[in-house]
Amino acid sequence: MPDILLVAVEYGGYVSIVKLLIFMAIFFLWLPLVGWVYADANAVEDKANAWTAVLLAAGAIGALACMFVPIFAVGSLVYLLTATAPALAYVKHRNARVMDFDRVLTLDHLKSLFVSKEKKLEALKNFIFTTANKNQVPVPEPRTPDFVGYKMAYELFTDAIYRRAATIAFVPMPQEYKVTYFIDGAGIDQPTMPKEQPQYLFRFLKQLADLDIKEKRKPQKGTFRTTSGKNVTEWELSTAGSTAGEQIKIRQITKEGILKLADLGFNPDQLEHLNAFRQLKQGLFIVTGPPKHGVTTTLYALLKNHDAFMNSVITLEKKPAGQALNITQNTYSVAESQSATYGQTLKQLVRMGPDIVGVGDCDDPETARIACESAEDAKLVYVAFEADSVNQALAKWLKLVGDRKIIADTLLGIGCQRLLRKLCPECRQAYTPNKELFTKFNINAQKNKVLYRAGKVVYDKHGKASTCEHCQGTGFVGRTAVFETIVLNDDLRKVVRETKSLPEIASQFRKAKMLYLQEQALRKVITGITSVNEMIRVLSPKEPKAKPAQ
Repeated sequence: MPDILLVAVEYGGYVSIVKLLIFMAIFFLWLPLVGWVYADANAVEDKANAWTAVLLAAGAIGALACMFVPIFAVGSLVYLLTATAPALAYVKHRNARVMDFDRVLTLDHLKSLFVSKEKKLEALKNFIFTTANKNQVPVPEPRTPDFVGYKMAYELFTDAIYRRAATIAFVPMPQEYKVTYFIDGAGIDQPTMPKEQPQYLFRFLKQLADLDIKEKRKPQKGTFRTTSGKNVTEWELSTAGSTAGEQIKIRQITKEGILKLADLGFNPDQLEHLNAFRQLKQGLFIVTGPPKHGVTTTLYALLKNHDAFMNSVITLEKKPAGQALNITQNTYSVAESQSATYGQTLKQLVRMGPDIVGVGDCDDPETARIACESAEDAKLVYVAFEADSVNQALAKWLKLVGDRKIIADTLLGIGCQRLLRKLCPECRQAYTPNKELFTKFNINAQKNKVLYRAGKVVYDKHGKASTCEHCQGTGFVGRTAVFETIVLNDDLRKVVRETKSLPEIASQFRKAKMLYLQEQALRKVITGITSVNEMIRVLSPKEPKAKPAQ
């Protein structure tokens, strides 16, 4: 009998304890992996059931392979690879759907595993969001939809502020969202986002701006604030629907004081002529330029150039761009106008007896004629509208007013402008252009042997890119304006009054030493303020949009 038991024990000893422990170790490592994939897929709104089923099937196949493959080492390796491969595929798939900060098994994620939860949330707590209703938003509980939106907003705004972005635009495309930062007036594309990724961000931003979360078609607009240390930034959120999806634009609201004329970029001769207007009691000056090229800023600076304590200064605008101290700003609204037109509203304001009047968006005949009549009746008037050059502005003004005599009697001058980005003084690079460039732009090669361009990316000996901290790698910091101006004298007034041909008037302006925009811009290229490429980018004629096929 003892011999039979001994044989039975020896027969059952074919199960290796070591092999069994390895098998169980793989199993108990795989089991929580299945649970994590299920929970995480639900959190990122992916196909949780499908991914879980794939992992369960892979684990079962791997276990069978481990038991039936004759060589245990090979079977265990097959088990390990089969059980974990779907999980790695899921990680790659979900990392493509989420923001950088929420990706797993990346270098940053592995480093964060050694940082406490309190330290992870510390940066978030130091960046404060304040709603339109002046309420601070607490950091939501991690791994919740609100937290995802909060964290995405934190990442977005810290990056945008660092890069000096004045506007952030989300434009829906068929399969993704196009993200663009507008820095110093130029659009710089950022990495795109999958179509479903920004939804938590949009929801959080709408809550900040006190907008309707469910409304995705009608335009909405609201404001909120971010605070980081001592830096407080006001933002305006605009939403609009489109056939591709919801468009989002976030614009930084600047509260800088109105610039002085000397700070805008006028050359000394232009500045002298404009400063002479302070001694005048009547007349009309036109300020023009394309949209988003600082026309309203120049209008405000011209008004501020007069002593507001000695003169009554008012404006009429459809959408004020800022707050002008000691100037009475009037906003025209169709809803509040009680059927009065823009021109009629201007006439009512002029009857109140101001000394100086600023008129924004002066683009209809009635308003233009009333502005001229006001200038003829002992008022100094500045008007602003869109035009690409001084000559185009005069042509438009002649058409709007329709009376050459009153135009010639009241017109003081015309200014047209563009905004150019200024080269970063820390990383700009000097270079010697080829002779063709000097010839093309009529630059004296003997006097100007060196021009400047935006700095290129510099790499250290390890191949790591070094970014300029002053411009964050854009090569430009801030903007300056260039102006094409003409100030009328008696001879030019006679030309405007009597000459029917617009090309002949333009020729007389040229004879009066009016420099074109490109010539004014070249002066700033030669002195290293901006680059040739920036001048070409801004001054090149814009191609007309193609008309849709009939």
